[in-house]
Amino acid sequence: MPDAKLLEVFESPGDEPYVIEHIADEFTSLCPVTGHPDFGSVTVRYQPRPRREGGTCVELKSLKLYYQSFRSEGVFYEAVTNLIRDDLVRLMRPAWLQVRTDWRGRGGIRSTIRADHGEVPAEYRGK
Repeated sequence: MPDAKLLEVFESPGDEPYVIEHIADEFTSLCPVTGHPDFGSVTVRYQPRPRREGGTCVELKSLKLYYQSFRSEGVFYEAVTNLIRDDLVRLMRPAWLQVRTDWRGRGGIRSTIRADHGEVPAEYRGK
């Protein structure tokens, strides 16, 4: 499976609450049943803990390399989404985090998977 050791963080630059959103439009993994490539996008939204509480943010190049490590992995959509959430939560310990994966259609079916951590603010629920 992809290696969470690829992920790096830096100190959160603030003590007041703020939200970060990263969107990766070119995510690829493999279907574990057929071996065919699955294409999708990954959206990560999170609120880092305050700097005074040791809050951190994920470094983008490391996030890109982490995402690329899924390219040769046979893994279901649900497992991808949950694994990304779990790895980022372990790494950063955010106040809240939401991972949403949107998968391009195959066979007439498109899928969206969402995995949350913590109390997601109302304005981000269902997005």
